[in-house]
Amino acid sequence: MAKILIIDDEPQIRRFLSISLGANGHEVVESDSGQDGIATALRESPDLVILDLGLPDRDGQDVITALRASGPVPIIVLSVRSGERDKVEALDRGADDYVTKPFGIAELMARIRAALRPRPGTGVRAPGPLVVGGLCIDPEHRRVTRDGVPVPLSRKEYALLSLLARHADHVLTHAELLRTVWGEAHVHDTAYLRVYIKQLRQKLEPDPALPTLILTELGVGYRLRTLSGDAG
Repeated sequence: MAKILIIDDEPQIRRFLSISLGANGHEVVESDSGQDGIATALRESPDLVILDLGLPDRDGQDVITALRASGPVPIIVLSVRSGERDKVEALDRGADDYVTKPFGIAELMARIRAALRPRPGTGVRAPGPLVVGGLCIDPEHRRVTRDGVPVPLSRKEYALLSLLARHADHVLTHAELLRTVWGEAHVHDTAYLRVYIKQLRQKLEPDPALPTLILTELGVGYRLRTLSGDAG
C-alpha cells in the first residue's frame, strides 16, 4: 500500500495510528517533533504525512511550509485545533486535508484514501532514480552512486542533495534550503549552506572548483543541473 509518516508528539496517538494504518496494509514511519519529521520526510520519501500542529519544537504550520517546499507529498493535518483560522492557514500553506481530534478512524481512513488517489496529470507520486551523467540518486533506497561506486553522504548532505534533486533544474533559494534542511531557526545561516554545498561538490563533481552539477545562482541559491548546454 502506502508509506505514511506520522508526525505527532503524543505516543498514544502514534501507537493508535500505527496499529490502525498497519492493519490496513500501510507501512508506518513515526516522528515526535517538527524538525525530525521534516528530516524523516526527506529521508524516507513517504507517500503521505499525517501531521499534528502542536509540536514541541516548532509550530506545525511551519512544518507544512517546509514539507510543501520539499515536494508534493499529501499532508493531512490531525489536530485538536478546531478554529477556522487554523484550518484556513493550514490549507493555504499547502495541507491537503484537516481532521480535528477526537476523530473517527473510519473517516480518517477515507480521507487517506482520497489523498492517495492519483490526480489527473500528476502520474506516479514516488520519484524514480535521477541519473545525471555518471551520478545516480535513488530516493527509494536512499543511495547515491557515481559511475556505479557508492558515495557515502552524511544525513544532512543527503537531505540537501535529495531536496535539490526533487527540484532538479529549478533554483532553490538559500532560505528554502536552510528552512527545509536545518529549520526555521537557521534560515539566515548561509555559512551552513556553503559548507555543505562545498562538501557535496567535493564528493560528486569531477572538478569541484569548476562545478557542472550543483550550480550557484549568485545572490539567490543553488540548483541541481540535469539539462545540457547550460552552466553557471
